[in-house]
Amino acid sequence: MIKVAFYDTKAYDKPSFEHLAAENDIEFKFLETKLNEDTAALADGCDAVCVFVNDTVNASVIEKLYNSGVKLIALRSAGYNNVDVRAAFGKIHVVHVPQYSPYAVAEHAMALLLTSIRRIHKSYNRTREYNFSLGGLTGFNLHGKTAGVIGTGRIGRIFIDICRGFGMNVIAYDLFPAADSGIDYVSLDELFERSDIISLHCPLTDDTTHLINSDAIDKMKKGVVIVNTSRGGLIDAEALLHGIKSRKIGAACLDVYEEEANVFFEDRSGHILNDDLLSMLISLPNVIVTSHQAFLTDEALHNIAETTVSNITSFFNNDDGMCNNELCYRCGHIEHCKKQRKQRCF
Repeated sequence: MIKVAFYDTKAYDKPSFEHLAAENDIEFKFLETKLNEDTAALADGCDAVCVFVNDTVNASVIEKLYNSGVKLIALRSAGYNNVDVRAAFGKIHVVHVPQYSPYAVAEHAMALLLTSIRRIHKSYNRTREYNFSLGGLTGFNLHGKTAGVIGTGRIGRIFIDICRGFGMNVIAYDLFPAADSGIDYVSLDELFERSDIISLHCPLTDDTTHLINSDAIDKMKKGVVIVNTSRGGLIDAEALLHGIKSRKIGAACLDVYEEEANVFFEDRSGHILNDDLLSMLISLPNVIVTSHQAFLTDEALHNIAETTVSNITSFFNNDDGMCNNELCYRCGHIEHCKKQRKQRCF
């Protein structure tokens, strides 16, 4: 029996994981608390921990997990910026879910965009009060507009296909352009200058932190719409707020926020929000914030659970313990190990 401490458990997590646990000889210890230095001890006696995007898996936490005998950190997400992979190297193996439902995230990005530019959220609130006036609801067509897509992995390419379906012109930027993709790649500065809509679909790394900052915003078109369904840290929130208040940014659609860890995924409706910056953004009429829900579809939840359980069983039950979804620090190619997945990272 493989014992796994499952941190930051939500009601929507349990059904899929409980079903698969029984079939794979896994015992999940479901914990509502997030993983951090104070809660790492709850994994004592477990073989692995299963964590999500807002769990803290820094060097100190990794050391505590390692000393308690934990051998595997299983992320139930694609992103891993909350895990110190370097500190884990040589101690605890790290696996993730590289893709679970790219359509869910890409579709949510377009849903946010359409809601914003066609004022659907405002109309919904009005008609619930039997107010059927049209004042202030004028939007604009997507057809013929230029969408700038930053990051052309699976999600980014699906979003590009959706944009093309609306008759949009699409340009893109990626450090590693997809060969023979038919995508019109441009420099980042050119993307900022030409785009009517900018949508972020890249991972959060040292190079991409605050990719959208005051300098970038200065280069953008007046009235640009920014969509972020990737990672909050890609945007300097203070610069974003200034860009909106100065009328340079026409609208912002955010499913993620840099300081979301202690806010998102929880019901804060009966509390005063201590984050003044987030409070200000939410209060603005041209900002839409959803609570990191882009991934949240039945299909995605099933795929997340299935891949996570497969990662765990591959690691503990295979003779070589090799898992295709291991994150490797040794060669610097964290997701694309030069060992070509023929053996463990260490």
